[in-house]
Amino acid sequence: MHLGANLMNDYSDSKSGVDWKDRKFYGYFGGSKLIQESVLSESFYLKSSILLFVLAFLSVTALSFLIREWSAILFLIIILFLGFSYSHKPFQFSYHYLGELIIFLLFGPALVMGGYFIQTGVFPDVKSFLLSLPFGFFTTAILFSNEVPDCSSDSSCGKKTWVVAVGPEKSFILYILLEACAFFSIIVNIYRGYLGVISVFSFLLLWPLIRAALMIKYNYSNKDLLITSSKITIGIQALASLILIVDKVLL
Repeated sequence: MHLGANLMNDYSDSKSGVDWKDRKFYGYFGGSKLIQESVLSESFYLKSSILLFVLAFLSVTALSFLIREWSAILFLIIILFLGFSYSHKPFQFSYHYLGELIIFLLFGPALVMGGYFIQTGVFPDVKSFLLSLPFGFFTTAILFSNEVPDCSSDSSCGKKTWVVAVGPEKSFILYILLEACAFFSIIVNIYRGYLGVISVFSFLLLWPLIRAALMIKYNYSNKDLLITSSKITIGIQALASLILIVDKVLL
């Protein structure tokens, strides 16, 4: 599903012209540029994305058969719709201020609550929802940090993101807010007894978070420098997620 959605996003951003505005490959934002460099075609991306969506559907169908829980297919259909419509017409959620919300839902509640549902058969569930929040916020912060250097291209092609809404000059404020929500949700989980003492180590990541926020604040128009803030944000998400997972395994 993730691979299919990524390929569909590159296809849609090529069709809309967003990825053609700056044809330099930055590695962390602005698309893969394989279409723009004539390495792969738009048709290849579209067909590959659909193939991966089909494989995801077949995988979940097989899983539903094994666990005798057919509602998993219904949930997958919803996720398929969100993954496809994230960037593809007619809905193009990422072009209408909804991309960040979709990413939060798919990489937070959908993943954690989905995993909990597959293992326990329980859905919905307050515990799994609260545990999903840090993952959702951390991943949304990655998307947001990657939108800062893309702001000019996105705006010129009518792609409405949260960075376009607040402006790149003030984007660091919303970036800090997203990260703050992630750490606050960790505190809530500790208070509820869903996370243990190991999760406290995730707060050591506040220092690199501040560094990334300052880079976004003072270098919002410098794409080359913003590669570092994107790297830091990805690192924060990866390390914090690992700490929380270890905490749950040992709790």
